[in-house]
Amino acid sequence: MSAPPKPSFDPRGIILPLEKLLPVRQIKDCEKNLITFRTILASLRAVGLLEPLVVHPQKGSDLYTLLDGNLRYHALKELGKKDAQCIVANDDECYTYNYHVNRLAPIQAHKMIMRAVKNGVAPERIAEALNVRLQLVESNMNLLVGIHPDVVELLKDKQIPASVFYTLKKVTPLRQIEMAELMTSANNFTRGYAQALLTGTLKEDLVNPDEPKKAKGMTPEELARLEQEMAIVSRDFKAVEATYGETVLHLTLARNYVASLLGNAKVSRFLSSRSDYFAEFQRLVASEKLSA
Repeated sequence: MSAPPKPSFDPRGIILPLEKLLPVRQIKDCEKNLITFRTILASLRAVGLLEPLVVHPQKGSDLYTLLDGNLRYHALKELGKKDAQCIVANDDECYTYNYHVNRLAPIQAHKMIMRAVKNGVAPERIAEALNVRLQLVESNMNLLVGIHPDVVELLKDKQIPASVFYTLKKVTPLRQIEMAELMTSANNFTRGYAQALLTGTLKEDLVNPDEPKKAKGMTPEELARLEQEMAIVSRDFKAVEATYGETVLHLTLARNYVASLLGNAKVSRFLSSRSDYFAEFQRLVASEKLSA
């Protein structure tokens, strides 16, 4: 029986003096004015260190290399702290830690803030901890008001500008779902794409259908034509999406069949005399990925 894999971290964690830690790099005075650093600083003042530093012991000394948490380390020093909670890593490959962290999606951030408020944390304290304006926290609290639950489920782990949600609120629930599905299928969650989908939305699918549409540089006639074209594109896109899996399956089966033919010496010699067909068949078999 093979030995169990060695854990990457010591799960117990330890408290180490900051003077025993060797940061990977120093930060300049100008970097201390950046939003990220000021936010960390404010969070440490308000709620303390939530995410431990990641360190690796140096051989032959009582010092530790700081693998992850450089800004937190410098913020702690600026606040006059003498030690910090640390996790000891069993290897010194810093790229295996914070670089693989998925940043919090807007919907997840909204849910965390709402959970904190529900537990009695005042929005003002949250704003102080995050070093942001109170209006921004209140705006995040209202992020999903008027958004259909199916849309929330579709976009819950996507990195989306907050402005996209306000664009979605201008259309009916069914149109919200359609737009979310189109953005997900196209893997495009930008404000510009959402605005384009809004511009191409039919009047009856708007929350305020009597409110005139505005699109810079476009006449009402051009807007009407764009609505029709977007409706056609959406319909065609859904038709292709519905048959995509079946089409790829057929292509995969066809490729495997052609591969078996080329594996037959007699058939291969016969096809090689038709150079155009043979080259195309070889290219098909060599392809690693098929797309419909």
